[in-house]
Amino acid sequence: MASSSPLSSSGSSSSSPSRRRTSPPLHSTLLREDFDQVLESEVFVDVNRLRKYARHGIPDEIRGEVWRFLLGVEKSDRSNEFTQRRARFESYREIDKENVETSKRVRGEVNRYLARTKKENLLDPHLSPAIFEAIICAYLNCNNSVEYSPAMVQVCAPFVITMKSEYDMYSCFERLLNILYEPALDGSINKRVAQFLSYFRTLLPELYNYFEDEELDVSEWASSWLRFLLAKELPTANVLGLWDVYFSLPDFIDFHPFVCLAILHHLKDSLEDLEQSEIRSMLLRLPVMNISRIVSQAHNIRSEIQARYGSASSTRI
Repeated sequence: MASSSPLSSSGSSSSSPSRRRTSPPLHSTLLREDFDQVLESEVFVDVNRLRKYARHGIPDEIRGEVWRFLLGVEKSDRSNEFTQRRARFESYREIDKENVETSKRVRGEVNRYLARTKKENLLDPHLSPAIFEAIICAYLNCNNSVEYSPAMVQVCAPFVITMKSEYDMYSCFERLLNILYEPALDGSINKRVAQFLSYFRTLLPELYNYFEDEELDVSEWASSWLRFLLAKELPTANVLGLWDVYFSLPDFIDFHPFVCLAILHHLKDSLEDLEQSEIRSMLLRLPVMNISRIVSQAHNIRSEIQARYGSASSTRI
């Protein structure tokens, strides 16, 4: 698929697959003004201010632009902005996006994703499948050591939803997957799951024991939760809100397990009323939640664990 032109810094494209949203409430409008003051700077974008504002959520209309700065795809110094965007555009255009076997698998997963999120009306079902295929195949063709995972569709979706230009979507997807598939991180998933379950058992012993009584395969959902930032499990709107917070943090990979623990804490009573198959279904398809409250609880949990185990507990798990 041809990528849209980089001539506009906003990456406008008439073929954007994302849908328009409703007007934001007043508090979002006021927040938008804060972001606009930073983004409208013609010389230097203060990314630290963007991080500060993003922790409280990013307005839908500018989320894609803000994410590009938070992920380091766009540079804060705008003196060479056009040249840098042109270089990214040309680089993406030259990548081989053909992979017959992977394209077929991506297409199937995208169709399932679109069917599941149809009520959310976030993507154009006629345009988006081809965009997912191009982006994911391009990444895999450039990273031969990485194997395709169906979760890549869910990880890619927020960028397809929030951005207008395909090469911007790819740049952010590439940046995030490079973090998620960092050798030290990807190779330690079993260790990370074990550490997470240790904290789970300590902080929520009743729920942990209940899962054991129900003979729930904890590693099945825990590894997915930890590896893919809940992109597969959370409703899309919650993923967008959570990633606003994550991309504003320098250590979001380290913070993520505490968000997972906060979600278990939030759902504890509901989960303890369910049987094994129902628990599994809820953990793999989480309900809509108040992400601000979850993040606040996650900070509290991290502080509690640090108090119990020392500062070493704040390192990556």
